Amino acid sequence: MSALAYGTTYFSAVLFIGYAGKLGWGFGIHTMWIVLGNTLIGTILAWKLLAGRTREMTTRLNALTMPQFLGARYSSPTMQIVSAVVVFVFLVPYSASVYMGLSYLFEKALGLQYNQALFFLAGLTGVYLIMGGYFAVALSDFIRGIVEFAGVLLMVFLLAQAKGGFIQTTGALLSEPERMAPGLFKSTALGPPGWQVLAPGWLVLFSLVLITSFGPWALPQMVQKFYSLRSKSDVTRALTIAGVFSLFMAFGAYYTGALTHLFYTNPAVDFAPITNLATQKPNLDLLMPHFITTQVPYWLVMVILLLVFSASMSSLSSLVLVSSSAVALDVFGYSRKMDQRNTVRLMRLLCGVFVAVSLVIALNQPDVIVNLMVMSWGTLAGVFLAPYVFGLFWKGTTKAGAFAGIAAGLTCAIALFLLWGKDGIPLAGAITMFLPLVVVPAVSLVTRPVQPDILNRAFGSVEETSTRQDRLPQWKKR
Repeated sequence: MSALAYGTTYFSAVLFIGYAGKLGWGFGIHTMWIVLGNTLIGTILAWKLLAGRTREMTTRLNALTMPQFLGARYSSPTMQIVSAVVVFVFLVPYSASVYMGLSYLFEKALGLQYNQALFFLAGLTGVYLIMGGYFAVALSDFIRGIVEFAGVLLMVFLLAQAKGGFIQTTGALLSEPERMAPGLFKSTALGPPGWQVLAPGWLVLFSLVLITSFGPWALPQMVQKFYSLRSKSDVTRALTIAGVFSLFMAFGAYYTGALTHLFYTNPAVDFAPITNLATQKPNLDLLMPHFITTQVPYWLVMVILLLVFSASMSSLSSLVLVSSSAVALDVFGYSRKMDQRNTVRLMRLLCGVFVAVSLVIALNQPDVIVNLMVMSWGTLAGVFLAPYVFGLFWKGTTKAGAFAGIAAGLTCAIALFLLWGKDGIPLAGAITMFLPLVVVPAVSLVTRPVQPDILNRAFGSVEETSTRQDRLPQWKKR
């Protein structure tokens, strides 16, 4: 269940609608590099390196969330609160992007207005989460994972058969690189005049591989799946299941996106239904919904709708629960003593707030779904990746080093996103993610080391810290 929950949280409507459409059209079959990165790095290597270690250390530190882990590992209540605020703020754009992708598909498949679909989905998510909770999410993730896996296999098979079969379609996608992957053969100017940077197409693709592969290593909604493992021995089984699921889901989405080149052979005419009348440019967020609803049988449209809906509900449930728990447990739970009943009430209220804010953003329909997701993933990975990974494996990581990494990631994300604009978001996200990996060890080497008792709690055996009180960080005892 943890493995499938990881996979269904990883892949949502953003993948099947935004990524498959925009990137499948821009980079064609070369998006298989993203599939490879998501499978080997984002899933298999993440489970192999991080899962067992995370479960053991969070057990010792009695941590249930990413902010709690950082606060306990570095003995810093301030870090816990700052991390919780970052989680809540920067998961909102990702949630909005999922709502947008789903609403576009509902609009095309069921004939609903975009706003109608959006309000329906937001209302459903709110009721489902507020009344259900974590166990409802875990069980439904498992069921949805099975639905997604079967649906994506059927979708790829039928679409490939429509153009002569898998081998023939793959050969066609490789035969004319400049037409089938136009994004690889052009450069993008980033930033205002005088500050412009030219980013070649291959660099943008490479940035997307890095963000979508290494980013999940530090996303709170992904890391939280490791906490629920019963023991370290479960890691191997979960790794296998999650790896197979990731491979088929990512391949199905990106390969389908690349197939659009074989169906839309005359973009000037074929893109008319998805062209914005004001700008006279095609909205590639609408490409996959239009493709699915016009090129496949209606019964398969319903299967794909169910597939994408299943994936997205899983992602949304994880996003909302992680965000609400960040504030309820890590901010109010630390600053005020609340009993379990009041904590649950606050979490339910915050679930509603999070859904409402995401709804407002989605109603404004930002330009590109992919940008919202990359902005969210890039910022969160930039803030958490270095303090989290170094904190797991290196005893020399200091509180000052972790704070410097968080500050570097947050500052870099805001500065580059504002400077380079929407076209520079992939490259900015990649830089934001990797800059703190240099900052954290550099600052840690020249600042005061962590106290031995804190290191013993984090890296010692579970038996040595068997009681709940012994596992609490010193600042919580005080």
